[in-house]
Amino acid sequence: MKRAGDLVSFAVYKNKPFARFARKAAISDAVLFESARLANEGLVDADPGGGVIKQRIARAGQGKSGGSRAVVLFSKAKRAVYVYGFEKKDRANIEQRELEAFRELAAVVLDYSENQMTKFVNEGVFIPVQPPKEESNAPKIP
Repeated sequence: MKRAGDLVSFAVYKNKPFARFARKAAISDAVLFESARLANEGLVDADPGGGVIKQRIARAGQGKSGGSRAVVLFSKAKRAVYVYGFEKKDRANIEQRELEAFRELAAVVLDYSENQMTKFVNEGVFIPVQPPKEESNAPKIP
């Protein structure tokens, strides 16, 4: 099981609207990255197809069942882009027409080259989701 190697080319992003949602819902990048990592390992909450998955995200200190939901443009071992989030208490699910729009968006975004993604990150269209910092028990050298 080559976890580190598997994630070398796997990149996780969020768009500006999702970043605002995550900030208001107090969802950290570490939680988002972990959810994307689990999806990359096959643990997907819902896969409606077309490069779109839906993931449940637990609220801090609570479970996933009443927490947040995220729509993610997803390509295994390549890229995950969080594009839409909502609270389960506010909305049961996304509508079929929204799903179709997300599928169309996935067809475009998941086809972007790394150079195109870098350009969009530099322009502020996408924001990289940082992996959690590895904790080390080694003493820090000043």
